[in-house]
Amino acid sequence: MNYRFQNLLGAPYRGGNAVVVNNTLLISPVGNRISVTDLVKSETLTLPFQSSSNISRIAASPDGVFLLAVDDNSRCLFINLRRRAVLHRITFKKPVACMKFSPDGSLIAVGAGKLVQIWRSPGFRKEFFPFELVRTFANCNDKVTSLDWSPDSEYLLAGSKDLTVRLFCLKKTQTGGLNSNSNSKPFMFLGHRDVIVGAFFGVEKKTKQVSRVYTLSRDGAIFGWSYNDETLDEASDEPESPGTPEQNMEVDEDSNVKKRKNLDVNVEEKGSSLLHKGKWELSKKDYFMQAPAKLTSCDYHRGLEIVVVGFSNGVFGLYQMPDFVCIHLLSISREKITTATFNELGNWLTFGCAKLGQLLVWEWKSESYILKQQGHYFDVNTIAYSPDSQLLATGADDNKIKVWTVSSGFCFVTFSEHTNAVTALHFMAGNHCLLSASLDGTVRAWDLFRYRNFRTFTTPTSRQFVSLAADQSGEVICAGTLDSFEIFVWSMKTGRLLDVLSGHEGPVHGLMFSPTSAILASSSWDRTVRLWDVFDGKGSVETFPHTHDVLTVVYRPDGKQLACSTLDGQIHFWDPIDGLLMYTIEGRRDIAGGRLMTDRRTSANSTAGKCFTTLSYSADGNYILAGGSSRYICMYDVADQVLLRRFQITLNLSLDGVLDVLNSKNMTDAGPLNLIDDDNSDIDDGVDKQTRVKSTYDLPGSMPNRGRPIVRTKCLRIAPTGRSWAAATTEGVLVYSMDDNFIFDPTDLDIDVTPEAIEAALGEDQPSRALILSLRLNEDNLIKKCIISVAPVDIKAVVASIPFKYLNRLIQTFAELLENCPHLEFILRWCQELSKFHGHSIQQNSRNLLPSLKSLQKAITRLHQDLGDTCSSNEYMLRYLCSTTSKP
Repeated sequence: MNYRFQNLLGAPYRGGNAVVVNNTLLISPVGNRISVTDLVKSETLTLPFQSSSNISRIAASPDGVFLLAVDDNSRCLFINLRRRAVLHRITFKKPVACMKFSPDGSLIAVGAGKLVQIWRSPGFRKEFFPFELVRTFANCNDKVTSLDWSPDSEYLLAGSKDLTVRLFCLKKTQTGGLNSNSNSKPFMFLGHRDVIVGAFFGVEKKTKQVSRVYTLSRDGAIFGWSYNDETLDEASDEPESPGTPEQNMEVDEDSNVKKRKNLDVNVEEKGSSLLHKGKWELSKKDYFMQAPAKLTSCDYHRGLEIVVVGFSNGVFGLYQMPDFVCIHLLSISREKITTATFNELGNWLTFGCAKLGQLLVWEWKSESYILKQQGHYFDVNTIAYSPDSQLLATGADDNKIKVWTVSSGFCFVTFSEHTNAVTALHFMAGNHCLLSASLDGTVRAWDLFRYRNFRTFTTPTSRQFVSLAADQSGEVICAGTLDSFEIFVWSMKTGRLLDVLSGHEGPVHGLMFSPTSAILASSSWDRTVRLWDVFDGKGSVETFPHTHDVLTVVYRPDGKQLACSTLDGQIHFWDPIDGLLMYTIEGRRDIAGGRLMTDRRTSANSTAGKCFTTLSYSADGNYILAGGSSRYICMYDVADQVLLRRFQITLNLSLDGVLDVLNSKNMTDAGPLNLIDDDNSDIDDGVDKQTRVKSTYDLPGSMPNRGRPIVRTKCLRIAPTGRSWAAATTEGVLVYSMDDNFIFDPTDLDIDVTPEAIEAALGEDQPSRALILSLRLNEDNLIKKCIISVAPVDIKAVVASIPFKYLNRLIQTFAELLENCPHLEFILRWCQELSKFHGHSIQQNSRNLLPSLKSLQKAITRLHQDLGDTCSSNEYMLRYLCSTTSKP
């Protein structure tokens, strides 16, 4: 039962900046979590911790070890990326719009409101308060929007909403501290007519010295400032104070850009190389772009001297500086590009579009996509595991179906033929066919080999389907409706409508075939569960009445038990053979928790509206998962009817229903303060803050969504292997799996079972004793070491000496080794000998060993597919090699 959070699938990118570390790892915020994507291995994972609200800004250290993440409430996490652990936490007093590590990693610049704060970067030092505020610059008149460090970490550029860019000096003293002279004024780069979006240092390739500054504003103006280190004549008059350059334009007839006139601006400040009687001047080759829309994001690569800019209409531009040569000007979408960044080598560009929930990685030299991932923009309604647990399908309110590889977390195909919300999914036996039901009145069958819709099931009159089931043979497809309260039955081979099952008086939200017979179970809001004999045409053969609306129904994997949840928060367990109620679990208080902003009662008194809307049995049928309109997912022991564990799906305060106690100061005469829309919809920031429209229906008794999304679980599925389970929640699809780390189990230990004893047995060439000792100690690394150390000729004898009680642990280890170990034939010989010697015992206890056996089957199937694909792609080469070796 040691399930831990593993990954987050299907959740869209909703804003914030993305960064690339170590040239291959793309880090992006996803709600209140952080996603890490390996662009080379095509794998993605979600870090196992959460912030208190949606993350808005992230920054990575130059060596890629540390990460800063700031949420909407200005709460910051200092993270060790390699250990995937939070080291420190701090709260800034002002909203943070930008932050950046210095090139040497020792300092952190933070734009907090109108202030520019310099913090000393905490490391592995054990201190009471590791964050140390070194310097604060309060010269900005408005919100700080961009920051950039010079290569020597001594200068800092800060762009602001007051249309200016300031150059700060942080010259280090001989003792290693910073110059704390607060009287020095920063140099100001003036002339922009709109909000500053970016400001960057440019360096000379030969001398590696700062010689240029590029400033970009929202109206598309790119100013290039060159530094001239000429000393002024001492007899000359005092240089003029930096002022606003004249806005005179010279139109270039050969291009669609306007050149700004050259204007010299002298520097007054002394005490550093860049602020010592030199002069900054506006270069003659800098331009004012005829921008297609507002400039929303930008980045600059110093080594290549290339600027990338993203616009509010989905167009991005790539410009070679300082000559301002347009390399590319392309459109990737019709929505605003919210982030644009280079990787370390500068060959890959990362773009984020919050409106579409999409992240793109584009190689600009070859003009090809490296990554094109997009989550579900609206809530995920349903999920389904493939029979081998390798694939996970998701259907959502955005009318799309996505199929994900569970191990890598990547979506490899998206089906968008449905014209309304997808409500139910079902994998057919064989792993290559997927069924989907939708509110658009169709049930579709998808071919996962050719990625196409090969069959569509419809009804004489349009209906809205909310549930779906298929029998074990795959010959009959059934779907329940929301509006007509009927169950439609089709033939999979011909696509013809075979029968219409009538009898329910409410929406049919639960539908499932018995795993061992041809009996169909259905649940409805008419407070009944009905059993149907579909093949014999007898109609409803039995009815199980309830006192409240029945929301869902599931069969136990052996077909001898039926579980259903009702609107009063109870789970009823029925014997489908005898038609008797076996027992009931009262789960209303277990699922209770969380108070909506519109609730007039406390969370302790609002349990009447809490109920389970989705259930899922484990592979062995010993426990059941239940989730619904709450932040909790409950795991129950079926035999004892006790609560084993509660999983809290999120801590995100940006969602409604997370807090148990609301702050009374947020309640006004006009209602909850957080529900009052005071954002200006005429500007971009106000449009981004508008709440998303709810496009689905509510369950009976649930509160309508008037503001923030409400935390809930819409679908639960346990993998057929039993090693993981997935939940479709408001945050996305959460995947939990068994902890792969060492689990200490002291039930079979004595004073002689030690790692030293195992090493001694291996040294004395006693492989059987060493393996049994490692299984008793239950340490994963030692078990694998003992297996690998056995000679191939001794495998048969070692397998014969293993007691039956260690078979489950040994099979799990074989499944893990097949995923990662290069000795494939060696491990397969172990599996073969184990099946030969313990086959009878495995067959008799198959129910207890089922999760481990399915994990082993999954690993062998994946290995077989990989080898088959490799051989198929090299078929002609193998034929040629075989023909050449046969010749004399």
